[in-house]
Amino acid sequence: MSSGRNRVEVPEAMEALDRFKYEVANEIGVPLKHGYNGDLTSYQNGSVGGMMVKKMIAEQEKRMAGK
Repeated sequence: MSSGRNRVEVPEAMEALDRFKYEVANEIGVPLKHGYNGDLTSYQNGSVGGMMVKKMIAEQEKRMAGK
């Protein structure tokens, strides 16, 4: 059961976010796979999340600058 900390605000976006996670992991060389990933380090997992946030912020900044 989720604690609610990492809930998706727009449930319809869940699938796209999941695809994005694997795309980012592949780009930065983290061997993320579907299912159990307990063999990955905290650093590896954190780098995927950090890069996702960095890319989302950059995309939003581009959109805002274009308006």
